[in-house]
Amino acid sequence: MKLLRYGPPGQEKPGLLDDSGQVRDLSAVVPDIAGDVLTREGIERLKGLDIAGLPVVDGTPQQDLRLGPCVAGVGKFICIGLNYADHAEESGMPVPPEPVIFGKWTSAIVGPNDDVLIPPGSEKTDWEVELGVVIGTGGAYIDVADAMNHVAGFCVINDVSEREYQLERSGTWDKGKGCDTFGPTGPWLVTPDEVGDFNDLGIWLEVDGRRYQNGSTATMVYKVPHLVAYCSRFMSLQPGDIISTGTPPGVGLGLKPPKYLEGGEVMRLGIDRLGVQEQKVRSR
Repeated sequence: MKLLRYGPPGQEKPGLLDDSGQVRDLSAVVPDIAGDVLTREGIERLKGLDIAGLPVVDGTPQQDLRLGPCVAGVGKFICIGLNYADHAEESGMPVPPEPVIFGKWTSAIVGPNDDVLIPPGSEKTDWEVELGVVIGTGGAYIDVADAMNHVAGFCVINDVSEREYQLERSGTWDKGKGCDTFGPTGPWLVTPDEVGDFNDLGIWLEVDGRRYQNGSTATMVYKVPHLVAYCSRFMSLQPGDIISTGTPPGVGLGLKPPKYLEGGEVMRLGIDRLGVQEQKVRSR
């Protein structure tokens, strides 16, 4: 299933994408794509629906029908740093002996096609396409062998980052990660059965039509089950939490010379079987 949320910002309704690419309304079935709806039981109930009997929503998604973030009520937006060896190299940092965990504020979350706003005075706003893992069934101290039973699905994340704030302003990375609009999420949450082999998905990002990132989740250092289990050692995971699993090489920071967003650009990014995002970059 491809679960989504559609409508104006702050007024999104739950829906799903049918096989013909139309959005079907789930408002009469669930209150939102959040909470218990994301548990194994909740997903199984949705899979049992007669999709053809659900109301069709007018408009084409991501064209004349706005999509919001594919998950509502996110409690924790957990990010993993330096999880592709070649990205660590271009960043001038060693591959970490354990996953690097940092937080992205939930106020950064926006829809997959909403504008990305450069903070006032920023000169080093950068891009990062990432595989997002959405927690379905919560838990703590999860075993690696059981980790995928806690995953509701996957989505595309743009982990927009301000490198000066992140790396030059003292303290933790969080300063450069959680600015408003720095977390486009979606277009849809795709359940694992539809994704298939999540360890071998093409992942890419373009700026103004030029492809800068072109990798595969096959080169992730720490795989999804390990990350779910590892994060659960340090915090309990709850339905709707997102783990953003790191980015392949090709970010602006790693180019020679570095290249950053100035405003006016269009970012386009996607992951096999998970859809495509597109954002206009604007200066505040």
